[in-house]
Amino acid sequence: MRLETALEATGGLVSVVGAGGKKSTLYALASRLDRAVVTATVRIPIFDEYVKTVRVTEDPVATVRAADDADWPLGLVPERERDDRYRGYDLEVVEKIADVDSVGTTLVKADGARMRDLKAPNEREPQIPAATDTVLPVASVHAVGEALTDDVVHRPELVAELTGREIGETIRPDDIAATVASQSGGLKGVGDATVVPVLNKVDDPDLAATAREIARLILDRADVTRVVLTQMTGDHPLVDTVE
Repeated sequence: MRLETALEATGGLVSVVGAGGKKSTLYALASRLDRAVVTATVRIPIFDEYVKTVRVTEDPVATVRAADDADWPLGLVPERERDDRYRGYDLEVVEKIADVDSVGTTLVKADGARMRDLKAPNEREPQIPAATDTVLPVASVHAVGEALTDDVVHRPELVAELTGREIGETIRPDDIAATVASQSGGLKGVGDATVVPVLNKVDDPDLAATAREIARLILDRADVTRVVLTQMTGDHPLVDTVE
């Protein structure tokens, strides 16, 4: 199975949330899809090297309509906020981008995690457009065995609430599954979209075994048809699917 097929990301509007591989998921998909747009509803680090063209524009619909074949995959952002990041668009603007006929797939970074391996959303997160077709909640298997602290987890106090663990305790496979599968975690705000959980940073056979354990626990907890195991920065990012 191809990565984009496993992730139900071959068209429409795809929102990526969670921690431990959102951006690399966006870029891996953009490089494999025809006429993909990469954008965000939250801040996003500078990503010019991962797409063919980035346009900073307050009129992304006109910009995407004017794009030629050499511009794809195309990054769209409203403003460069600092030297290291762009701002994201309002939800309704992203939906208008996705509605343009020339766009194949619109790939959206829909929350932030400050480079951590696991997270739970706060009251303002995630920022998922209502018209989203597929949501990809991401978590990294590297979190297993680490302490539940802000060195590894974004908003560790919220993950502690979801898992029943104490701050500083060791993160178990079930803790990642509970976070990803929770309506207050990885499934928050998904609406009627198809959900495909992603377990990333599956770098070796031992981590693959851990990821498959987490995947089975997610399937037991959540109404999803598959969990996808990935190594998004590798040459062959799709490691396995668990159904």
